[in-house]
Amino acid sequence: MNIPYLPHTDEDIRRMLEVSGVSTLEKLFSDIPEGITYKGQIKLPKKVSEAELKKELSLLSLQNKNADEYVSFLGGGSYDHYIPSIVKHLAGRSEFYTSYTPYQAEISQGLLQVYFEYQTMICELTKMDVSNASMYDGATALAEAALMAYNTNGRKKVLIAGVFSPETIEVIRTYTKNSGITVETSPLLDGVTDINALKEKCTEETACVLVQQPNFFGCLEDVFEIEKAAHANGALFIVSVDPLSLGLIMPPGDYNADIVVGEGQGLGNDMNFGGPLLGFFAAKKEFVRRMPGRIIGETIDKEGKRAFTLTLQTREQHIRREKATSNICSNEALCATSATIYLAWLGREGIREVANRCASKAHYAAELITKNPAYRLKFASPFFKEFVIEAKHSAEKINKALLDNKILNLIDLGHYYPDLKDCLLICVTEKRTKEEIEQLAEVLSGVR
Repeated sequence: MNIPYLPHTDEDIRRMLEVSGVSTLEKLFSDIPEGITYKGQIKLPKKVSEAELKKELSLLSLQNKNADEYVSFLGGGSYDHYIPSIVKHLAGRSEFYTSYTPYQAEISQGLLQVYFEYQTMICELTKMDVSNASMYDGATALAEAALMAYNTNGRKKVLIAGVFSPETIEVIRTYTKNSGITVETSPLLDGVTDINALKEKCTEETACVLVQQPNFFGCLEDVFEIEKAAHANGALFIVSVDPLSLGLIMPPGDYNADIVVGEGQGLGNDMNFGGPLLGFFAAKKEFVRRMPGRIIGETIDKEGKRAFTLTLQTREQHIRREKATSNICSNEALCATSATIYLAWLGREGIREVANRCASKAHYAAELITKNPAYRLKFASPFFKEFVIEAKHSAEKINKALLDNKILNLIDLGHYYPDLKDCLLICVTEKRTKEEIEQLAEVLSGVR
């Protein structure tokens, strides 16, 4: 078996087989069923030098339209926020540059302190009691929260209030598929939860009610009424929140959320063409032993000095499988480190300023765009930094015009919701300048 893309010579392979006591590679892999063994030839390109390969990959990368060369008004879960230079400088230091939580806590005090500070900041931001040391992304954090509700009260109905990204809902369905859990959605009214319909759907069989604040359309939900509907039926109230919005809007802990999750990519992390992302997860103290992932705790060592430790590790790698709260096997520690540095750099006033700039620029963009009669705001509900416009032209034509003017495509909601044909989701972060917003409005006005 000659595999030219592997570095082992025939002599290397012969010696390894000899040590293994197997005569051929085919016999080494004889346990693989015949029906799934590939018999053909893999058509790989001919071998090239490192210099040639770098040149080819560089040329391929130029085909990408990225947020450094193009202006981005993309939202929907991944955001083009400004990342201060200090974030990458510190997060890239060798003592932090890992994506993994350390197993030998006693010799990893620096890393554990960073994760402890991260948890503290998430709790302060969300006004919740406890936070774990991060999760894969916002979607899986939300799915884990739904499973946690089921494991807490034994109920098998997950009720989605308002609107989430369709991909997020698919993640929830995938997670709950083999647990006998049903996932239901509640009707919308003007881009937000229809409260009366939600009250009818929420019953004593409901394990939890999920809501996103702001929701996928950027609209602000009536979280107070949703909380009442959930708790009136003994269901857990789970909120997925944009962390930067908390510089401006009320944190979930103040309206009695039981579990708070969200996507933390906007906290000092690049969009990276869709990943890696950063899921955060916080809850009331009474649910701490049901939480997935790991929790870093503060203690003192035998000399009385401040120290940090992995306090709770309720996953199958650390305890018996049947007692594990989750099969999450890793977290996003490097992304969490970046978020910690970012939040420390911003401080309370900085977060408030970023949130205010996002909101004011988004409302300026909405006002400017809708001066043209070809566009209108689809929903009258209040919004934070994202909003939906309905166009008299096709979304395809609009996005082509934007790309021609070095503005990245907007999210065409018609792909997800047939009744939102030619509706586009626009996101405006603090990075967008007045000139860029005016250019967007001008290109939109020029579409015929």
